[in-house]
Amino acid sequence: MGTKERLIELFEARKGSFLSGEEIAQALSVSRTAVWKAVNALRQEGYPIEAATNRGYCLGERADVLSEQGVRRFLGQEGPRLELTVLPSVDSTNTWVRDRAALGAPEGCVVAAGEQTAGRGRRGRTFYSPKDTGVYVSLLLRPKHCSVSRATGFTAMAAVAMCEAIEAVSGKTAQIKWVNDVFVRGKKVCGILTEASLGMESGEVDTVVLGAGVNLYPPREGFPEALKPIAGAVLEDTASDAKNHLTGEFLRRMMDIYAAPEASGYVEKYRERSLVIGKTVTLLPEGRAAFVCGIDDACRLLVRYDDGETACLSYGEIRVQ
Repeated sequence: MGTKERLIELFEARKGSFLSGEEIAQALSVSRTAVWKAVNALRQEGYPIEAATNRGYCLGERADVLSEQGVRRFLGQEGPRLELTVLPSVDSTNTWVRDRAALGAPEGCVVAAGEQTAGRGRRGRTFYSPKDTGVYVSLLLRPKHCSVSRATGFTAMAAVAMCEAIEAVSGKTAQIKWVNDVFVRGKKVCGILTEASLGMESGEVDTVVLGAGVNLYPPREGFPEALKPIAGAVLEDTASDAKNHLTGEFLRRMMDIYAAPEASGYVEKYRERSLVIGKTVTLLPEGRAAFVCGIDDACRLLVRYDDGETACLSYGEIRVQ
């Protein structure tokens, strides 16, 4: 761990308190010049570090900067199992993890970023991922003896884990719009993208890349016009360590569910948080209306059409009427 990374740890542990350059140098066993260079490097990465004559440096109590050291504070026992990388910006967190999976990265390879320059959503859409206001994270799973039908459950696991993480950070109720969107106060605050690859010989799922993008704060310039009717944010104002807390909570809860899916009761939790059960929806892109009767144990949508016909949907998109 370099000087900059150790300095982040020190600032995180003493957030809101001033530390003199000499005190930092002694704690890190480096020169005052090395401290000055590390402070400047962190400022360039967005850390709001204050400096005061005769007092030293201070990371503000309400600072909210995504960092590996910060995320690990919220991972608990899952920390050692995860190979975590935190980046200020990345083209796509799912692409980043998928590339590493192709090179043999182990299960638990994770990247979290504060911005995506080429974020991806379902069906090849772009995913709005502005700088500083969101958290974008992807996780590599390598399930054993996993059929394609079972793999659909990973999206539901992630949706439940994200709802719980959002509630832990914000205290607000989070709900799920089948199959992969998380809503708070009637607005979408998170989208989940699950991408799986099959083993050529086994025909079973070999790797799963699970990505989640969260609007933690409203963008400074507001959401793009096309997103304004539906998009929202988890928090209205900056909160201390919210990015690290949300990321760590999500990963910890996701890995707990993944390790023991039946014991976690994630399917029932998914149902309880459903935004669509008992409502009429429009199935996209065909535009057919249907009443949502429920969600089965495989997290498939059970619907009844106007003519009385019923169906069990494994995938697709819906719009709540």
